[in-house]
Amino acid sequence: MRVIFLIFLSLFIVSSSYSSELNLFTSRHYPSDLILFKKFEEKTGIKVNVINAKSKVLEKRLLDEGSKSKGDVLFLADAGALYSAEEKKLFTKYNESQSLRLVPTSLKNGYWVGITKRARIIFYNPNLVDYNDIKNISYEDLSDERWTKSIAIRQSNNIYNQSLVASILEHKGENFTTKWLEKLVKNFSRKPQGNDRAQILSVAAGESKLAIANTYYYGLMLSGKKGDDQKKAAQKVEPIFPNQNDRGAHVNISGAGILKFSPNKKNAQSFIEFLLTKEAQTILCNSSFEFPIIENVSTNKIINKIKNFKEDINIDVSTYGKRQAQAFKLMQKAGWN
Repeated sequence: MRVIFLIFLSLFIVSSSYSSELNLFTSRHYPSDLILFKKFEEKTGIKVNVINAKSKVLEKRLLDEGSKSKGDVLFLADAGALYSAEEKKLFTKYNESQSLRLVPTSLKNGYWVGITKRARIIFYNPNLVDYNDIKNISYEDLSDERWTKSIAIRQSNNIYNQSLVASILEHKGENFTTKWLEKLVKNFSRKPQGNDRAQILSVAAGESKLAIANTYYYGLMLSGKKGDDQKKAAQKVEPIFPNQNDRGAHVNISGAGILKFSPNKKNAQSFIEFLLTKEAQTILCNSSFEFPIIENVSTNKIINKIKNFKEDINIDVSTYGKRQAQAFKLMQKAGWN
C-alpha cells in the first residue's frame, strides 16, 4: 500500500511541477519580449522558461524530442516558418476564445495565430528619387528598366524575401513571377548582402536609390536603439508603401501556436491570449516597432508615422509557407544569390 502511495505521490509531483510553468520556444530576439514575459509571470504566477534559437533549430529540436518534448508554445517571426512547423504536425489546435477572435481571419488558421504585423516595403532617398515619380509604385514596378542597378535587397535565402515573392506568385502566377524576377535581379544595385538595416544604409549613403526592407527595421533605426549613425541614416530616407491603388502592401506576421505535446496546454492558451491584450500589444509594438495585430492599440510616434497604409488583406498568410519552396526555386533560377 505504501509503495502504491509513493508511486501516486511521485506522479503527482511530476504533473504538478509543470502546472505553474510554461516552456516557450521562440525565434524572436527582442529584450522587450522578456519584459513582457515577466509581466505574464507576475499576473498569473506561471513561470515562463524561454528557449531561444532560429526557427529551423527549434523545429528540429521539437521533431527530435517528439512526444517527450516539454515545449508548450512556439513563437516565430514569419508566417512561412509557422506553416513549416504546422506541416510537420508540431501544433495542436487552440481554443477560439474572445481575444483570438479579434485577429483577422487571414492572419490565423486554427493552429497558429498572428501576434504582431510588419510590412515589407520600399525605402527611397529623396535626394535621388522624386516622390511624385514613385508615389503610386507597386512591387511589380520594381522590375522596370528605370531601376537598373538601383535596388538594395537581402539574399534569396532570407525568409522575408521568400514570403514577398510567394505573395507575388499567389497574385500574379508563375509565368509573370518568373519574368518579373529575371528583370528584378538586373536592377540590383549590388550583390545581395546584409540584413534589412544594411539595405536602408545603402540608400542613405546614395549607393542605391531604393531598398526593400521590413518596416520595423526602419523604426529601430529611427529610435536610436541601433546607434546615432543608423538613426541619422534612417532620417535620410523615406518609406513608401507599394500597391496602394490596388491590393495593398505585403504584410507578414510574428505568430504563436500551442505545441502538440505540450504538458501545459491551459497555460499555453492563457499565454497566447495574454499576448493579444491591449497592454501586451502596446509593449510588444512600442519596443520592436512592429504593428499591433488588433485594433485600437496605443503605439509610439515612430509607429504612428508609418502605420496608416492599405494592407494586402486578400491573401491568407499561410500562402507564404505553401509557396515558399517554389518562390525560392524561381529566385535562384533568376540568379538571385
